[in-house]
Amino acid sequence: MVEARGIARNLDRDTVLAARLETAGSFWGKLMGLMGRPGLPDGEGLWLPGGNGIHMMFMRFPIDAVFVTKADRDGVRRVRSVHRGVRAWTGLIPLITGAHGVLELPVGVIDATRTQAGDRVEIRERG
Repeated sequence: MVEARGIARNLDRDTVLAARLETAGSFWGKLMGLMGRPGLPDGEGLWLPGGNGIHMMFMRFPIDAVFVTKADRDGVRRVRSVHRGVRAWTGLIPLITGAHGVLELPVGVIDATRTQAGDRVEIRERG
């Protein structure tokens, strides 16, 4: 499922959302997401490019979810929506208008980084 490693930073807060970011860019990678994993360790995250909604079916743990816009010409995205502690199995976030990707992160990252709608986020992928 892992297609790349990278980092996600909140430029407005000068904080790191995920120091070890996996990218799930393929259909299969997006479909599977974090399903089947026992958890998401601190500092890690999953980037789902192009997505604007998620489900939590077959998940074993809650997550924080940060929906972002398309990148501008400088590669910077804007946070459209933040969702704290999305619950396993029962959580569902329907389509977020204007979102063009989502960061799935350990619970508490949104609060720890003070991330909010409108913040500028940089997602750098390394192959």
